[in-house]
Amino acid sequence: MKPRNPYEPSHVDPPGATIQEYLDALGMSARELARRCGRSPKLISEIIAGKAALEPETALQLASVLKLDASVWTNMEAEYRLHLARVEEDKQLAENIRWARSFPLRELELRGYISQTRDAARQVRQLLRFFGAGTVEACRQQFTEELAVAYRHSPSFESKEEYLLSWLRIGELKADEIKCADFDRATLIEALREIRLLTTSSIEDFLPKVQQRCAMAGVAFVVERPFDRIALSGIARWLNPKKALIQQTLRHLSNDHFWFTFFHECAHLLLHSRKILFIDAKGKGNADPELEAEANDWAANFLVPQGAMARFITRFSYQDSEVTKFAEEQGVAPGIIVGQLQHRKVIRFNQMNHLRQRYNWND
Repeated sequence: MKPRNPYEPSHVDPPGATIQEYLDALGMSARELARRCGRSPKLISEIIAGKAALEPETALQLASVLKLDASVWTNMEAEYRLHLARVEEDKQLAENIRWARSFPLRELELRGYISQTRDAARQVRQLLRFFGAGTVEACRQQFTEELAVAYRHSPSFESKEEYLLSWLRIGELKADEIKCADFDRATLIEALREIRLLTTSSIEDFLPKVQQRCAMAGVAFVVERPFDRIALSGIARWLNPKKALIQQTLRHLSNDHFWFTFFHECAHLLLHSRKILFIDAKGKGNADPELEAEANDWAANFLVPQGAMARFITRFSYQDSEVTKFAEEQGVAPGIIVGQLQHRKVIRFNQMNHLRQRYNWND
């Protein structure tokens, strides 16, 4: 996504400057123009000086006298007034530059969401456009409401709020570009059964397929590289009553973590309130602990039926071949089995990691 850079001239003359040019060329005084237009000399003088607005009625009269279409005069007036408003706004925006610089501006520039500029007002304006807000105050209020939903049960995360908000916004923008069917629970469950079979595939192969199948069920699926000061794995949220979003970071860059996070977020969409922005950070979600535990159990069981896992553990003798055979029987990647064995503390977190598939960000 490339940022839009609308033309914003540094100086715009009032329409009165053009009126004066016409008067000079015609050898006509402002008083004479006022007489011909049927307006007061004071009004015409103030319009020429840019102190009074050029109203549509006056534009029609000027069109008759100076032979320049009324729409040209009204357009010049609109451009001039817009310029004055922008100059005033620039002063106000520049006062908020410290606020704007608390956001990852450089990273947003590298990702193509804002453009490079040293002008303080333009930096703030670009940030507002990125977040879809008209004023700094409106943007702050938007953040307050969003974080209130995110922090409903957990007061904070190990992520800088401004960086988290920026990452969430990128997810919204990317989700807007994904055409989704209306959300349907049954369709999503069926899609997840198909997606589960993709756990043995390479990330290059499964990512577009996951996105496609999720979209058919009304879920936009986005993978977005995290910012340096963000420590989370993924989120689940509702963008509107008919469209949900799952956004992941690929944190830890391993297949067991990726797939467990994905199914964990799906569980939130299937089982829990649509009013909560669910955030998974370091294995600890922001929702009520009971909801997080329920999502964990659902994800673990969907990936590997826990009865089968329990039976496997009773006969497990810590051989790689046992893990790969069991994974093949279950139709999942061996790394997923390793991840669950580590979580259950059957093996240590430094054991059998060679069976996990590692991912890399492609720059």
